[in-house]
Amino acid sequence: MSTRHQPGSQPGPLAALPGRPCPIAASLEVVGERWSLLVIREIAMGSRRFTDIVRGTGAPRDRISVRLKALEDAGVVAREEYQPSPARHEYVLTEAGRELVPILDSLLAWGLRHAVAEDDPDRMTHYKPVTQRLEEHP
Repeated sequence: MSTRHQPGSQPGPLAALPGRPCPIAASLEVVGERWSLLVIREIAMGSRRFTDIVRGTGAPRDRISVRLKALEDAGVVAREEYQPSPARHEYVLTEAGRELVPILDSLLAWGLRHAVAEDDPDRMTHYKPVTQRLEEHP
């Protein structure tokens, strides 16, 4: 069973692995599920509401709901109320979540070199680094 890191606390073992835990394996316990990094990408790029995150990822609603809860429990995202009645929430990246943005940019660069076809018409216009999008639209 995994123990999740709570914001402001000392990191605990994130992966219950035999022997000495590997930080990469522990990190993958938090963000290694198929939709996790895409959820983080969407929030980093400004999609803060559940329906926008679902639309941006293309994932089923139930999957995104589970991912958001897990990322919130892990201290990667925080849920903030924007409307009290009826209660409505949006999601923001915590400091730990913002620290993942350069990793998203690295995955983007790797994907452009090794996973996206060179003749992809969106190659240079659609796939901009997340940090660049944040600078263009703070």
